[in-house]
Amino acid sequence: MLTSPEVVVVDCRFELANPAAGETAYQQEHIPGAVYAHLDRDLSGPKTGSNGRHPLPSPDALRATLGRLGIDSNVQVIVYDQDTGMFASRLWWLLRWMGHTAVAVLDGGMATWTAEKRATNSGVESRDARLFTGAPDARMIAGPAEIAAIAASADARLVDARAPERFRGDIEPIDPVAGHIPGAMNYFYMRNLSDGRFLSPVELREQWRTSLGDVPAERVVCYCGSGVTACHDVLALEHAGLHGSRLYPGSWSEWIADPGRPIERE
Repeated sequence: MLTSPEVVVVDCRFELANPAAGETAYQQEHIPGAVYAHLDRDLSGPKTGSNGRHPLPSPDALRATLGRLGIDSNVQVIVYDQDTGMFASRLWWLLRWMGHTAVAVLDGGMATWTAEKRATNSGVESRDARLFTGAPDARMIAGPAEIAAIAASADARLVDARAPERFRGDIEPIDPVAGHIPGAMNYFYMRNLSDGRFLSPVELREQWRTSLGDVPAERVVCYCGSGVTACHDVLALEHAGLHGSRLYPGSWSEWIADPGRPIERE
């Protein structure tokens, strides 16, 4: 597939504590032909102080970015990051939000690729620009005004993708306030994986069904710290055949920007 002009591979490696690390790693070694997308520059919009740490880019800005990466409606996109898919799933979700469903996440990412001793390139690669014309699907997101009602509803679930200790409020290494949105349940995104690879659809379906009970996926809203790892839970649900969950893009970092919003610790 790497030699096909209708396949675009995008490297999404990133480190929250060192935003330059992923791009440096890409320049040192990447899958042949891959282009690079930076979480802060390419996959997020400007921060206002009230819209979270990784707000969604505007549709116009995202169309420009995707076109620059060589993506239009005719191409199959394959996205990857260092291993778990936590950053690759952000671009996977953004593309689907913009109406482009021909996108897949490379299971195991660069770690598996290099462990299998596959070919790599170095330096910076680019694709011929294309015209991306997709438009956002408002049905795929939930805003802060909806969140409290969703969390309080017996037939809906608000799912927090962060680690259990962050959900409980025991620690908070990134955001200024610890805890979670009242009424949310915790489903740590790493539960979707085993040895760095996604569980099978059957295993994921069983695991998610145990957590969600009878609540259908279309009544599920996922969030995390800033709307990135929550995409991993959305991806896992889709992979499990449980379709239609939504994303709260601003997530915890947006929620706590308003001191009037309630928080919970346990």
